[in-house]
Amino acid sequence: MARRTKQPTLKPRLAAEALREDPVLGPWVRVVGGLRIPRSTEAPFGYLARAIVYQQLAGRAAATIHGRVIAAVGGSVTPTALARVSDQVLRGAGLSANKLAAVRDLQTKARVLELDALEWLPDDEVVERLVSVRGIGPWTAHMFLMFHLRRPDVWPVGDLGVRAGYARARGWTEPPTEKELLPLGETFRPWRSAAAWYCWRIVETELPA
Repeated sequence: MARRTKQPTLKPRLAAEALREDPVLGPWVRVVGGLRIPRSTEAPFGYLARAIVYQQLAGRAAATIHGRVIAAVGGSVTPTALARVSDQVLRGAGLSANKLAAVRDLQTKARVLELDALEWLPDDEVVERLVSVRGIGPWTAHMFLMFHLRRPDVWPVGDLGVRAGYARARGWTEPPTEKELLPLGETFRPWRSAAAWYCWRIVETELPA
C-alpha cells in the first residue's frame, strides 16, 4: 500500500502572481492572464487508458476511437470492464496492435500500481510507477501529474510546445533541447507546471505592439 503523505497541489492564483514577476515569462503572463489548467474528473485508470488511445492521433480521430472503446466495454473504462472484452472487439473499436497491448498491460498492472493511491506519492515515484506500463512514457506521466493530480512543480521538458514557447519567450530562433531546458526551469520553482502552461500559451499568443 502506498504511504499516505499529502502532496502539494497547484494554486493557480499564487502561481500566476509569482510568474508575473519573472523576467522571461512575466510579459507573457500579463498578456495571457490567469492560469486556467483544467481539472480532470476521470478515475486514474480511465485517464491513462484514454491517454494511450490518444497517442499519435489527431484529436477527432482519437475521440472517435476512444468513444468506440467506451461503448465496447459498456460505458466505463475500468480494468474489470476491459477484462470482459476480447482483443478482437477492442481491435474492432479501432485500437492498433500496439495500443491494445499497452491497454492490456495497464489493465494487468493496475492493482499492483495502486493507481488510486498515486495521489499520495511524490512526483518521481508516480513517474516511476507509470512508465513501467507499456506505452506510457515520461511525457504521459508528466501530463498525468499536471492535469489529473494537479501537481504544481512539473517541468515536462520532453514536450515540444513547452520548449518552443520558452524559446519564443527568450527570443531564440531554435527551441532548447530537453537537456538544455531542464536546468532553465529551476527559476520557476515551485510553479514549473504553471510555467509549462504559459509556454504552451506563448506559442499561440501575440504580444501587443
